[in-house]
Amino acid sequence: MKSKEAQTPAIQVLERMFALLDVLASHQDPVSLKALSETTGLHPSTAHRILNDLTLGRFVDRPEAGSYRLGMRLLELGNLVKARLDVRDAALPAMRELHKFTHQPVNLSVRQGDEIVYIERTYSERSGMQVVRAVGGRAPLHLTSVGKLFLASDDSPRVRAYATRTGLAGHTRNSLTDIGALERELAMVRQRGIARDDEELELGVRCMAAGIYDDQAKLVAGLSISAPADRLEEGWVVRLKETAVQISTALGHRA
Repeated sequence: MKSKEAQTPAIQVLERMFALLDVLASHQDPVSLKALSETTGLHPSTAHRILNDLTLGRFVDRPEAGSYRLGMRLLELGNLVKARLDVRDAALPAMRELHKFTHQPVNLSVRQGDEIVYIERTYSERSGMQVVRAVGGRAPLHLTSVGKLFLASDDSPRVRAYATRTGLAGHTRNSLTDIGALERELAMVRQRGIARDDEELELGVRCMAAGIYDDQAKLVAGLSISAPADRLEEGWVVRLKETAVQISTALGHRA
């Protein structure tokens, strides 16, 4: 049997924060500071300090002085987790089949801000390529095939705002670091429905990606094949697109 110490957070303030969030989650209406203090056993001043910090992070809202409710940031994070889990569950069987066909790493990625996040990958040692970015890894949008899919779904002002924020920093000599070159690349992505990374993130590695869409026709993820630069086959494009459509259909998308 686990000890009480092993079942509680090592940092006391986190334990207190969890207690406050649990109480707020159990009420539909805003809860007063007094009620929160009494229910959790925290001194009002302690509860107030923690709630104030949670409010700054939008994890808690203060609809009026002295009362609190769960904040929208929790909804945003919850939706993000749900989307990742749903996409991963729908994608994994199809990813395995695509990997069997190509014998190269197959990646599933989503957008988070100005980066993509790898949320699933199927690969084997005989692919001949060392997997550098594991699940949970991140990379800039403009340097990756999946990232370009997301940028291509943005309008021109948003793309230019992204370029301003990031400076379009490059990783290799092939990286697109000029806004004009990037916009021309994105135009081709929109036309072809396929995005590519030509050794722009890592020298010696090329990728191709197709988009995955949900029941609202929203781009929610990208499916990509990575391979050593001299092994990426153009013949894989059709199978890649078909697999992306298969996953999108499982998410409720209708072309």
